[in-house]
Amino acid sequence: MPRSVNSVASRNRRKKILKQAKGYFGRRKNVYTVAKNAVEKAMSYSYRDRKNKKRSFRALWITRINAGARLHGLSYSQFMGKVKANNIELNRKVLADLAMNNPEAFKAIVEKVK
Repeated sequence: MPRSVNSVASRNRRKKILKQAKGYFGRRKNVYTVAKNAVEKAMSYSYRDRKNKKRSFRALWITRINAGARLHGLSYSQFMGKVKANNIELNRKVLADLAMNNPEAFKAIVEKVK
């Protein structure tokens, strides 16, 4: 009895990988075995960096809040301590946005916590 091979599924599997490798340089875009390794590596990077993105944004927000607070004579840690003590329910993302785009509103918050 002849060996049965599901070539339809195999081809679809390979096409899926090559489609994901579209835009890669050299053999990474059109040679299946090379593309498979490149796509696997890219997927692991994308998984890792979805976590790192949150980390980077938090660091950016902290930097912006610190810069805004120092204009009014407070350090970041002093400012955040006073914000928590005064039960102001604004997160770092919102505070950073205010410090960058709406300095008057940020100044009002600083005056309230002082």
